[in-house]
Amino acid sequence: MDRIRKALDLARLEREAREERGEPKVRYRGFVDGTDPLKSTESRVIRSAPPVIEYSTTQTFVPRPALLESNRILDPSRSTAATAAFKILRTQVLQRMSEHQWRSLAVVSPNGEEGKTTTAINLAISLASDQWHTVLLVEFDLRRPTIAKMLGIDPELGADDLLRGNALIEECLYHPEGFDRLVVLPVRAAMPNSSETLAGPGCRALVAELRERYPDRLLVFDLPPILGSDDTLAFLPQVECALVVVAEGATPRDDLLRSMELLRNSPVVGTVLNRATEVVSPYGT
Repeated sequence: MDRIRKALDLARLEREAREERGEPKVRYRGFVDGTDPLKSTESRVIRSAPPVIEYSTTQTFVPRPALLESNRILDPSRSTAATAAFKILRTQVLQRMSEHQWRSLAVVSPNGEEGKTTTAINLAISLASDQWHTVLLVEFDLRRPTIAKMLGIDPELGADDLLRGNALIEECLYHPEGFDRLVVLPVRAAMPNSSETLAGPGCRALVAELRERYPDRLLVFDLPPILGSDDTLAFLPQVECALVVVAEGATPRDDLLRSMELLRNSPVVGTVLNRATEVVSPYGT
């Protein structure tokens, strides 16, 4: 508690000093090294929150509420049980990623139709709703792309065009209006030889460029089902951790065990049970 108080006092003194010098007020965001004040007594420099993002080259689109609702996509402006559940998931994921200073996360599932893509979208929305984070949701399910359809994007260019070398990154990014700090890189059309593409030098170069160009963004990758092809296993070495989505009553136990065995070389931050029949109150009753 003393260390928290010292950090708050430091912020207050710095703010007062700025005001005495006639400088504009600054809202403080965190520590320059991103570490937890509870874990160290070293002095740190406080940095201000980044300015409001203005999308100049990124294309902005307006999602239709009815479409989002039909696809079970979160509305971050509403307080619902689903929003609360994804906030809990967001906090758990961020805590585990921050322990290792990871910025890239793959969302995977053993099989199709288990809610993987819906979970990836809603987790990205929830992460971006936290004012401390900006998020780039990348669709790398090159066999069965669905993110554009689920969000109502009509992309002229997408990740598939990038991987073919036919587009620039800024031409393929889309920002959904009303979803602050979220940008989407969808796939426009399915690609043949997807596993070779995801494991190839072009994909590695693209991921490296995304990391370098957007150093402060969390990268959330929606990948194909683990057991349906080798696409996900081919790509996983390029990300730092994975989140596994399973569906109650749909994912066979043996499939989950097999998937976790295949993921043994990739850090797994957690497992999401989708379509659970038992609803637990936020207060545990």
